[in-house]
Amino acid sequence: MGFKPSHLWLPPIVNPVNNKARSVPILNPLDRHGRVFFFSWLGFMIAFWAWYTFPPLLSVTIKKDLNLSPAQVANSNIVSLSSTLLVRFIAGPLCDQLGARKVFGLILLTGSIPIGLAPLVKNAEGLYAIRFFIGILGGSFVPCQVWCTAWFDKNVVGTANALAGGWGNAGGGITYFIMPAVYDSLRHHFGYTSGQAWRITFIVPLVCLICCGLGLLFLCEDTPTGKWDDRHERVQQNLESHGISDTIVAVPGAITDPISITNDTTSDQEKGLEDEKKIHGFDHEADISRTEAVETAQGEIVVAPTLKEILSVCFSLHGFFHVATYAASFGGELAINSILGAYYLKNFPSLGQTNSSNYAAIFGFLNFITRPLGGVVGDLLYNGFGRSLWLKKIWIHVCGFMTGALLLTIGLLDPHDLPTMIGLVSFMAIFHEAGNGANFALVPHVYPYANGILSGLTGAGGNLGGVIFAVIFRFMGGGTDYAKGFWVIGVMHIALNLIVCWVPPIPKGQIGGR
Repeated sequence: MGFKPSHLWLPPIVNPVNNKARSVPILNPLDRHGRVFFFSWLGFMIAFWAWYTFPPLLSVTIKKDLNLSPAQVANSNIVSLSSTLLVRFIAGPLCDQLGARKVFGLILLTGSIPIGLAPLVKNAEGLYAIRFFIGILGGSFVPCQVWCTAWFDKNVVGTANALAGGWGNAGGGITYFIMPAVYDSLRHHFGYTSGQAWRITFIVPLVCLICCGLGLLFLCEDTPTGKWDDRHERVQQNLESHGISDTIVAVPGAITDPISITNDTTSDQEKGLEDEKKIHGFDHEADISRTEAVETAQGEIVVAPTLKEILSVCFSLHGFFHVATYAASFGGELAINSILGAYYLKNFPSLGQTNSSNYAAIFGFLNFITRPLGGVVGDLLYNGFGRSLWLKKIWIHVCGFMTGALLLTIGLLDPHDLPTMIGLVSFMAIFHEAGNGANFALVPHVYPYANGILSGLTGAGGNLGGVIFAVIFRFMGGGTDYAKGFWVIGVMHIALNLIVCWVPPIPKGQIGGR
């Protein structure tokens, strides 16, 4: 199904088996698929903004108020990424167990507590503690992607995930714009002292987190077929309503071995013809083959996670591939977001705190376009070249290698000409952030029955990369040689993509996922 402008607002055509949308109604939050998409990106955007509330004011205002050294500032950046790694890893299996909506809401509301307590920070130790717990909010990325995957079909899931993730990641730009602006307003128009003003700014993300968390819990559903616990029964009912009466989905919790949907007395030729026969959907349902319907039911319905299943995904080649590539792309983005304002301020001292933050915000704001670009290109390659998952995988590597080359360029040049600096960082951001979208365009295909586990593992890998790269920045020139940090992580980008370039996109013989 090709793209039409009306897909942006009309209720989508859905897969008759799992009711997943085959287009993304971006401009229609009244439609239930559009509403889930809206809260997916909005929830992650607010969470990302709140997660990065400190960096825009940390290099100057908070550093001075708390008497912090450059090393302590860098340490706090590392701490804020550490807790997110753990939360993302746990959130994946929880999404498969409880459903992504509940996990999403829980993370937003729990993360609002340390945001509300942030104004009480008095010293470096308090800063470490509060940023560690605020890092909970970074885990919201996992339910954001798992929830989108549960509502959008394979032909558009890369686009849906990339749009939600990209617009969410743009919170990293929003925070660099909003936090200094609110701070300046409180200082110059309301007469608060510097120490009072930066603390009061935290009220804004606090209110937004609470409102969004409650909104997605009360206004949205778990899955397109209804409650999370009923997903297997509803899929079986959908199959039967379209003339496929064989028991395919075990209730509750597990999927049976593949079975034939035709009578054993028929010939192989007759079976083939029967399997390829289209099942005709009802209103707003797509026509798909009986084979695709059965494979969707057998291989793409998320099952309750077990320890064996978690370990098998975590220690698989495909799990390692996504951890490595996402550690490079998203991990690099996290680390760069933490120091970019300080890098601009170091190379261009005349900018001051607010202007250096505004220029740093460009990197995050580009996520509105760049991360979606990664998912859209992945889906175009998939739909336009015979559902080739190899092309989706190659696109991930193209983004990785280009990012590495541009990081090397920035680090070796260390630009002191402002237009050159902005241009190089922006060009690098195109491939850097597109790599994130490209990665999660492929993830839903790999282990669709354990999508939460792989999404959580991949998301945690991104944070692992963020911690490693933040440590690199911390020890380059005592936390101030940002140029050297850039070229070092550029080399690591290229190396990580080379190490895993031979891994096939999905496991051999897998049912579902295509």
